[in-house]
Amino acid sequence: MKFNTALVLGGGAFGTALGFVLTQNFHKVIILVRSKENYDEINSGENKTYLPGQKLPSTISAALHWDEVRKDTLGEIELVISGLPMSAIEDFCSHHKNELNKLFKKNTPLVNLAKGIDHETLKLPSELFNSHFENYRSHLMYLSGPSFAKEIIDKQITLVSLAGEDREKLLRTCEMLGTDFFKAVPTTDVKGVQLGGSLKNVIAIAGGIMEGLGYNHNTRAALITRGIVEMLRFGVIFGARPETFYGPSGMGDLILTTTGELSRNKAFGIEISKGRSPEEIISKSKSVVEGYKTTKAAHLLAKKMNIRTRIFSGLYEVLYEQADPREVVQNLMKLPPKFEDDL
Repeated sequence: MKFNTALVLGGGAFGTALGFVLTQNFHKVIILVRSKENYDEINSGENKTYLPGQKLPSTISAALHWDEVRKDTLGEIELVISGLPMSAIEDFCSHHKNELNKLFKKNTPLVNLAKGIDHETLKLPSELFNSHFENYRSHLMYLSGPSFAKEIIDKQITLVSLAGEDREKLLRTCEMLGTDFFKAVPTTDVKGVQLGGSLKNVIAIAGGIMEGLGYNHNTRAALITRGIVEMLRFGVIFGARPETFYGPSGMGDLILTTTGELSRNKAFGIEISKGRSPEEIISKSKSVVEGYKTTKAAHLLAKKMNIRTRIFSGLYEVLYEQADPREVVQNLMKLPPKFEDDL
């Protein structure tokens, strides 16, 4: 083992899966959780709530409080993984700022896993973290790419993007994350990686709706190709690099979440196609469907920045204005013919 202790914030599926990755390089991985049930499950060797049937190694343990984290470390904490959902970042940073500052002062990097745009402030994860830790921006990194949690623990080969401002810290963190089945590719395009990871969830919901309505491969291919075009338009506004959208955090993640059977956002879209309301689906789900709120945020951003987004706008109408999804699809097909650059 090359490193001592890693800390994961949040005991969800993806955070737990990254914790599993880290057991390949760290002597100890601690997952800081809120729920006693989650705590007991992880310490019994299986996160039954979020990853049932996936056995965890004994080097992973859960903690409920920072005192327990400090007591359980083997040497210094050398890496923090934030598995917090978008909705929890602001509150966690506000209430645990002192503890995180202590880690940053020791040069500990933090890797964020959340994918989304805050629907109230229209901020990306980096903007939320930077508002609390402006002096430690070089320590903050953002991971995104095609990566189902279950397949990571099954050691399926997985390639993701890791974005940050400091090239040296990025390379060091990629080394901490790298295994023979998991590889993080460093990039300094922080906005591009986050936009790709956030916006693809919206397209995945649309893909689920279309599948649920009976549309098949031709339609899915059309959705993916037009979806990446609309994602690129957001990228232009945010100053992201176009090539980022054709990498793991853009096209890679978009293909996975619109086609993979393990996609929460796609599954959400399929349920919407059956006539169920978003509120009903979410109330019965233990996992976060980031694409739902990101749809609203993307719609508001598109209006504010005058971005042409037919797919994003159509999905907003379905999820927030109770429009009939089949009618929305048919209306998109009735648009007058235009050259591709003008669509």
